[in-house]
Amino acid sequence: MGIQHFYRDTWAEINLDNIYYNVESLKNILPENVALFAVVKANAYGHGDIQVARTAVRAGASYIAVALMDEAVALRQKGLQEPVLVLGASRPEDVSLAAEYDITLTVFQKEWIVKAKEYLNDSKPVKLHIKVDSGMGRIGVKTKQELREVEEAIRENACFYLEGVFTHFATADQVDRTYYKKQLALFKELVDSFEERPELVHSSNSAASLRYPESYFNGARLGISMYGLSPSKEIEVELPYPLKEAFSLRTKLVHVKEVEPGDKVGYGATYEAKAKEWIGTLPIGYADGWIRKLSGQEVLVDGKRVPIAGRICMDQTMIKLPYQLPLGTEVTLIGNQGDEFISVNEIAETLETINYEIVCMMSNRVPRVFIQDDKIVEVVNGLF
Repeated sequence: MGIQHFYRDTWAEINLDNIYYNVESLKNILPENVALFAVVKANAYGHGDIQVARTAVRAGASYIAVALMDEAVALRQKGLQEPVLVLGASRPEDVSLAAEYDITLTVFQKEWIVKAKEYLNDSKPVKLHIKVDSGMGRIGVKTKQELREVEEAIRENACFYLEGVFTHFATADQVDRTYYKKQLALFKELVDSFEERPELVHSSNSAASLRYPESYFNGARLGISMYGLSPSKEIEVELPYPLKEAFSLRTKLVHVKEVEPGDKVGYGATYEAKAKEWIGTLPIGYADGWIRKLSGQEVLVDGKRVPIAGRICMDQTMIKLPYQLPLGTEVTLIGNQGDEFISVNEIAETLETINYEIVCMMSNRVPRVFIQDDKIVEVVNGLF
């Protein structure tokens, strides 16, 4: 692995070439006039915010999107110069920070505009996008009247600039298109009601970007699929190009022992050896995001699938080895090893959840090792 900047044998590998491929592949099918928003909220879904943002820009993205003001400021402080849109709510008291860092904010309340202008001086106008709630039921204006009130409040204040309008689909990743069509129709109706249409209109998330060209308008947002993960298993057969997973999770054996028949392993003594067995200990546990419900999940060692033995601990996990293996043998929890592959989706199925949650729940104490052109280009330890 080359020079390490962390002090235990557990790490996540982020393949930046795969991220570049996933972004470029969507960019290649988008019309030339459609801006590509790369969504790097939640530390780029656990992959590393600035590293993914820079890779996405190189691959053709022209706008970066996050969920929180804090995430946008962090990107600016790390040197990102491209436009950044905060997709979620921001406090009006913090609008001066958006002006300082040239961050675009989402708005959906007239009252927010009235209050926020009190915190601005003669700085460059803060760019705003209006959020339309077309059926997601989270944040956003729902009626033409609300939209007009927000538009008027923005346009009558020189400290703001209305740059865009957007919505978010609730069911674009489902086979049934009925609700998606209803949302799209409502969004179009509200967009048509603008006194002056904003320059950027975007509605498509990953699922819609990959399936529905009519949802592009002149902006498309790429989130989960930038990381090589399908928005849902249902629509994988409809994807216009194969996705390449960017996230792998690896560790090494730090202890190997032979146990006797009847010996117990782990908290609660839930695992009992049926015969003489080799047990390996891994320096990863539920405090890292490798949670207890994964007890029994298979991992890869020496190119073979082996089961987790007993309950996952806070910092350690035991596995049943096929035979004695040397200390330092690499173990893959997510990713490729030899001819075997454990996908993010496999882990999601074990936990009865979605692939989004798996990559997002890996804690910052798991170092991220960034791979490009088959070489380590950066290592980030979230603890330092």
